[in-house]
Parts: sequence; C-alpha cells; structure tokens
Amino acid sequence: MEFPPISPLPPYPQRGPRVPPPPLMAEILQIIQLGHPVLRQQAQMVDNIQDQHIQKLIDDLIATLGNANGVGIAAPQVAECDRLFIVASCPSVRYPNAPVMEPVAMINPKLLAHSIEVIKGWEGCLSIPGIRGLVPRYQAIEVEYTDRDGKTQKQELTDFIARIFQHEYDHLDGVVFLDRLDTRDIITEQEYQKRVSTGK
Repeated sequence: MEFPPISPLPPYPQRGPRVPPPPLMAEILQIIQLGHPVLRQQAQMVDNIQDQHIQKLIDDLIATLGNANGVGIAAPQVAECDRLFIVASCPSVRYPNAPVMEPVAMINPKLLAHSIEVIKGWEGCLSIPGIRGLVPRYQAIEVEYTDRDGKTQKQELTDFIARIFQHEYDHLDGVVFLDRLDTRDIITEQEYQKRVSTGK
C-alpha cells in the first residue's frame, strides 16, 4: 500500500546516554528467551489502560529496557500477553548510532500504512541474546496507538524508529525477527560488534 511521502518527525528531546531513572516502585523484570511459549502467543488487547497492573507494567518495562541497554521491549518478552510495548531509542553499546527519544508506551498499536520501500538493517532481540540478523523492514510507516494516559496517537515513523516499532509489533503476534530473514543474514553479536567498531 502506497501513501504520500512522509514528513520527518520533529527532533526528539535530548537526554543522557540512557533512559531516565524509573519510578521508585518500578521493578527490573526477567526477560524470557526464545523457546518460552509466551513468545509465540497472540497478545490480547488492553481493555483498561488505567488499571494499576498495566500502569505498573509500563514502568517496569521502561526500567527493564534501560537495564538491558535495549531500544524497545514488548510485554510478551516479560511473559505478559498484553498488546503493549515500549519504544525508547537511545545510543548504547548495543546500538551506538541510535537516535535519541524519550521512552513511549504504545498500547493496542496498529500499523495503518507503509511505504513501498523496504530496507534491510541489523537487529537484535533481548529475548534472543548473542544473535543479530539483517532484517527487511518498511522504511516508513503510519501508526496509531493509545498512550498511557488513554489518548489516541497517530504518527508517521521512519528509519530506525519505524524499525523498532515493527520489531516490537511482531512480538505482539508471536513473531520474532528470525522469522523474517534468510539464515545467511544471521551473525553472532561478537561479529556484529566487530563490524560496528571497524565500520564495515
């Protein structure tokens, strides 16, 4: 499906090298790994966003993501079958060239439209440690989601932020990034870090 060219998003607010300190009551959750059945399940719609469990889950996911040096995490990755994920791009050891943005909770997200252009890019996953893959993703997407305050948001995302959204969105449908690539495009984390350090 083709739609008109997407204007770039305004610059994200600048912040430090990692996400801000989580609320005092937030917990670092255990990230489940490939083979756990929840990672292959269809997540369920969130009916009551203001439910205390959902609000705490958002805080816990943000804390867990920051602790793991990730740029995104979905509820199924902590064994919660809710259609909810966090996008929080920030430069780190795992993604040194990532753009900076504040953590955003995206609840009951939808992918409304996408560009014709598909670009391959390196991805990893906190639930599949030690592996990177060259994954094809749409370069630009139009999305809709509900934020943690219960407000509907519609955005146009491009490049790395669009890639994070698509990666996390897959988790809500029981799909992992390995399902979307050729096995010849899989390398180890160690080899990936070598390529990043040498610029190859």
